[in-house]
Amino acid sequence: MAVPVGGPRRVINTARKSTGGKAPRRISEVQPEKETPKKRHRFRPGTVALREIRKYQKSTDLLIAKLPFSRVVREVTLDMGSAAAGDLRWQSSAIMALQEAAEAYLVHLFEDANLCAIHAKRVTIMQKDIQLARRIRGPWAGLG
Repeated sequence: MAVPVGGPRRVINTARKSTGGKAPRRISEVQPEKETPKKRHRFRPGTVALREIRKYQKSTDLLIAKLPFSRVVREVTLDMGSAAAGDLRWQSSAIMALQEAAEAYLVHLFEDANLCAIHAKRVTIMQKDIQLARRIRGPWAGLG
């Protein structure tokens, strides 16, 4: 390889008109940014159910609303059929005592029905579990 005298040659670059390359960036009109609604938090299935179970096991207040329960009691009293049933009046304390007893009975019945469902290797209470619980209890526990 022969190198000319005086070292390698220097090339002088001259300005040339650009013929391509990147296109100039377009400034788009100001577009309103679309607000993406924040994804609502969801608990896993069963978490809220377990939380509600703990909540209701801690509480001692009545779960059936007082006014609808009172209406049912008065309606059943009217359906008894006696002539004096229309003239019967209820003390609020009597209705409250009846409601306490009714809710205690239902809670106990559902506990027994839950045991029947667990025995059948299920976690869901079905009608047959409640029927079995009532049948096992006998006539003294509301089978009548």
